[in-house]
Amino acid sequence: MSLPSKVKIVEVGPRDGLQNEKETIPADIKIALVNQLTAAGFVNIEAASFVSPKWVPQMATSSEVMAAITRKPGVIYSALVPNMKGLEAALAANADEMVIFGSASEAFSQKNINCSIAESIERFREVALMAKQAGKRLRGSISCAFGCPYQGEVDVAAVVDVLKRLHDLGCDEIDIADTIGVGTPNKVQTVMQKLTQEFPIERLSGHFHDTYGQALANIYASLEVGISIYHSSVAGLGGCPYAKGATGNVATEDVLYMMNGLGIATGIDLDKVVDAGQFISTHLGRKAVSRAGNAIAAKRVIDN
Repeated sequence: MSLPSKVKIVEVGPRDGLQNEKETIPADIKIALVNQLTAAGFVNIEAASFVSPKWVPQMATSSEVMAAITRKPGVIYSALVPNMKGLEAALAANADEMVIFGSASEAFSQKNINCSIAESIERFREVALMAKQAGKRLRGSISCAFGCPYQGEVDVAAVVDVLKRLHDLGCDEIDIADTIGVGTPNKVQTVMQKLTQEFPIERLSGHFHDTYGQALANIYASLEVGISIYHSSVAGLGGCPYAKGATGNVATEDVLYMMNGLGIATGIDLDKVVDAGQFISTHLGRKAVSRAGNAIAAKRVIDN
């Protein structure tokens, strides 16, 4: 099967990437990061999360960030919303897309939010309805689609069930997330192929964490299925509190380097993403996780 000729990369670093950082990151740094990513050519940036600051203190400045970023026409600035209160804040901040979520693992759902998968997604019914009434895009995210830290294997039937529930809520796009990075190419292809029978393939996205070093391989495996939307995080920002040693989302620079090598169009300037990755890594006081980003940055020093 031929690979897609172009893909959409959803940049999740400003939200999914930074939310696990222990040290408080000033709003102006987050704003500068989002602006750099906008300038690099992303058409979708996950910029904020309207959750309780008590649970995710790093996202407490989300309203301030959304108010101050330089928005580019046609770019979707997304926000995670866990409930009606979060939705109201996201609407007030003029987020373009609301992101809701559910786990494919019953154990994960019970452990984290003390309710079943079905109950957790049903709670989003009013959120979904209000988001649609407000004319906003709605995105659903399925966590633990390829494995769970508590129950281990996750049956593909469970992923299909959550997909159908999110589809029923009116999601425009649905992310299939390897939250703890345990997926491998064969498993990923099996799950993705099954899901394309239940939901339009052009609206399915892959969200891979690189805990076991499989993210790029899993993206390639998904490309072979025909999936053309992928999530990644600049400089490889992020992590998962439920998986020891998790290195977070796959690095955007690495994904772009691979896509460029495959001749797949992204519309994104890799050099500008490298700049953004080095910028945020310098602020955090550590080296970027991205191998391609670090290699390109090092080559620049040698060439100059």
